[in-house]
Amino acid sequence: MSPRGLVAGAVVASLALVVASLALGGASYEPPPVRDPCQPRPWRSPEGLDRIAQQLTLSALDGAACELHVSREALVLALGTPEGRARFASDPRLAAALRAGLIRAVDDAERAGAIPAPLADALRGAIESLPADQLVSAATNAAALLQRGGGVLGPLSDLLGGLP
Repeated sequence: MSPRGLVAGAVVASLALVVASLALGGASYEPPPVRDPCQPRPWRSPEGLDRIAQQLTLSALDGAACELHVSREALVLALGTPEGRARFASDPRLAAALRAGLIRAVDDAERAGAIPAPLADALRGAIESLPADQLVSAATNAAALLQRGGGVLGPLSDLLGGLP
């Protein structure tokens, strides 16, 4: 192949890609809309403490975002900086939204059968008594609520061992 032929082939291939992209709707691409955090999301069948904690975290963030009338993504971005976390820990309205989100997450998990009723009741009690700075930690990583020993629910480690 001559250099001129290679260049011509590359130009033809590039034009073909552009035409195909336009034909498939590439000119009118819009990202999908952000999901409404107030709408419940179906719980998968989580197995293991880590997966339960992940779903609890997502549900807690949805609940808090719903209370604050923002998207879950906006809330995660706000909690992603030390300044944002400090603001949530110091503002009673923001802390109350996180508390409501965590309680919603526990309710969702109990309804889905991911955690037993006695553990759900204990988690709700712990959430009600958590200081604001620990609420921020629990909302961004629900595993903090479920840790054995040093976690908020240290005395309930026997229940945690029985989770699926």
